[in-house]
Amino acid sequence: MTDKKLLRKEAGKRRKAAFEEVDPIPALDALRLVLAKTDGPVSFYWPIRTEMDPRPVMEELAGERVVCLPVTRGYEALTFRAWVPGTEMEVDSFGVETPKATELVTPEVLVVPLLAFDGHGHRLGYGAGHYDRTLDRLRPNGPVTAIGLAFEAQMAETLPIEPTDQRLDLIVTEDRVRRFIE
Repeated sequence: MTDKKLLRKEAGKRRKAAFEEVDPIPALDALRLVLAKTDGPVSFYWPIRTEMDPRPVMEELAGERVVCLPVTRGYEALTFRAWVPGTEMEVDSFGVETPKATELVTPEVLVVPLLAFDGHGHRLGYGAGHYDRTLDRLRPNGPVTAIGLAFEAQMAETLPIEPTDQRLDLIVTEDRVRRFIE
């Protein structure tokens, strides 16, 4: 088993335990405050497995700003489709619900899931590289804020870093907001 594969397995166990024991409301409240200081369209994620569920914040924000969700196409960079409560959804090739046939949106803020994070803004995802490729594509075209939403138990002392990995600007947990990029 590779180092990253083992890390993902262990991180998944920590996240599952936190999901079952930790109240996510403080993290969602902190996310609301962070998002209030940003502008532009916001991408969230439709939660799978034991990811922290951002949908209460999505639903509130959809009345005030453009909200979108990622759409996967194989292992390419993500595209984003507009979402409001009641949007018709379909399941993509990764088993994630995505908006069906709504307009394409370019987000300026991305709220992203993760398995683990470190104290430098690096994240460990599922290994497909979707968010790394997406941030690499979006960042040269203007300011983009990437926010990881996680449980504090998902923090790792160190993570293996690849040249293609994109750091997050902030990570929001039930305990605190960490800022990494000015």
